[in-house]
Amino acid sequence: MRRWAGLVWWVAATPLLPLVLPLAVHTRRTALRLSPAAGVVSGRAGDEHAGEAMRVLLLGESTVAGVGVSCLEFALAGHLARGLAGRLRRPVAWHALGENGITAGQACQRLLPLTPEPLPDLVVLVFGVNDTTGLSSSRVWLGAVGQLIDHYRRSGVRVVCTAVPPLQHFSALPWLLRQLLGWRASLLDRELRQLAEEQGAGHCSIGLPMQPQYLAIDGYHPSALGYQVWGEHLAEWLVSRN
Repeated sequence: MRRWAGLVWWVAATPLLPLVLPLAVHTRRTALRLSPAAGVVSGRAGDEHAGEAMRVLLLGESTVAGVGVSCLEFALAGHLARGLAGRLRRPVAWHALGENGITAGQACQRLLPLTPEPLPDLVVLVFGVNDTTGLSSSRVWLGAVGQLIDHYRRSGVRVVCTAVPPLQHFSALPWLLRQLLGWRASLLDRELRQLAEEQGAGHCSIGLPMQPQYLAIDGYHPSALGYQVWGEHLAEWLVSRN
């Protein structure tokens, strides 16, 4: 089923390549490029609560690096930590390992060795956009994410994968490119959900209506509000399945 879904996408996309490739090149050349968030890559939330801090590691692409906001306190890491601390009524210590433009396969080589000690209680994997736009094959995509999940699961760490973002809503992309990449993102996300289930990890779907104000000025990364809504949704999902 995984293989056939990917083949259908290629059958549909290949005749459109003469139109899509110039659009992709033009978009890459003219796109507004935002920098990763400045400042420290770790922090704490909920110190007003008693008890040992829950250790949370976010590992992933530009959204983990906080592209679109000024510092990681206002990105996914900070909002997730505050959301968890408020719901669990315990401190949360967060650490963000993110790199702009990285794929899951590259993260196995570059980010995995940077895992802090002691090991976290929870690892949140945030991948998919760069594997979608880079046209990673199902084999490469599933192999890389599977390696990341297995690395932490073997040590008894809880692992949760966030859904592949819906590229069909990225306003920086021309309409045709949005539709094709959005379709491909949904295929990768379907594979991700099944892989997570097979390997004992969680999979948190988007579950939220996309609004224009959730995107930063580049039309590609989350805005401060987008990160806040995403972080709160993920925290609620994690607590409901704790």
